[in-house]
Amino acid sequence: MKARYWPCLSVNLAMRDRQDPSSLIDSPPETEVSMNVRYVVELQSTERVELEQVLRGGNPRARKVKRAQILLASDKGFTDASVAETLSVGTSTVYRTKRRYVEGGLERALHDKQRPGARRKLSGKEEALLVALACSNPPEGQACWTMELLAGEVVRFTEHESLSADTVRRRLKENKLKPWQKRMWCIPKVDAEYVARMEDVLELYAEDAPETDPVVCFDETPVQLIGETRTPIPARPGQTKRVDYEYRRNGVANLFVFVNAHRPWREVKVTEQRTRYDFARCMRDLVDVHYPHARRIRVVLDNCCRAGYSKEVRAGYVMGIAATAMLVRA
Repeated sequence: MKARYWPCLSVNLAMRDRQDPSSLIDSPPETEVSMNVRYVVELQSTERVELEQVLRGGNPRARKVKRAQILLASDKGFTDASVAETLSVGTSTVYRTKRRYVEGGLERALHDKQRPGARRKLSGKEEALLVALACSNPPEGQACWTMELLAGEVVRFTEHESLSADTVRRRLKENKLKPWQKRMWCIPKVDAEYVARMEDVLELYAEDAPETDPVVCFDETPVQLIGETRTPIPARPGQTKRVDYEYRRNGVANLFVFVNAHRPWREVKVTEQRTRYDFARCMRDLVDVHYPHARRIRVVLDNCCRAGYSKEVRAGYVMGIAATAMLVRA
């Protein structure tokens, strides 16, 4: 690719419909008006073939075709004014296309740089609210949530004056939610108290927690233990491992899981059952074993882990949403 530019004085190109392109390089014009830069396009044979293929293609984007036509005409020596008049574009468009070719090559001249998308209208908290609403029961008299209903509810709970249904649709698609389908249990009705509790937890996640004050999420889940009734046939070349569909039930175990909300740490503890004593042992291990040097540990728990709590703390679970508790070292 030969790309050159010549610092020269601007001239009235409207008076020169066509000229020898070499004259733009070998001798600067005599008319003195103001200093500028004139970009000269000299395409290589491969680039010329590529541009001609763009023009002969099926249905390329019109903007790309225009730019290809500008470069081909400029390569033949046509002036900016004549190119602009022939292609029904402005002289500034011709100038920018030539400048992009000289400075960045053919790819830069034909295609725009990727532009950043518009700023997301909903914050992280507001998206969490939208998800909670979509998973809750619809208003009385409605069979299911619609995009318009969800948009109105989000506006009611936030400071937005309006919210488009398309914004709601995109956010739900990102979270793989389809409110019109009924294949899940619904959480309680979302109201102001629910939102307040949810925001407390989200604000805790958003904090920059130091190592002395970790934020740990705690949860539990039952696991069914199964065994094979027949020995599986191992894999071999051309054949995958084969397992019989029958299995033997070997009881149920419980898994307690710790996850640090801000750092890559997690711990799983297996117990035979889930009692308040098991819960208390987990909290003791959290303080004495996993975080012995922590000044304060903030634990995020859901409604299923309330067995080890006092009545005062259990009262915070009436909404069925995660709550926090603090373990302060004495």
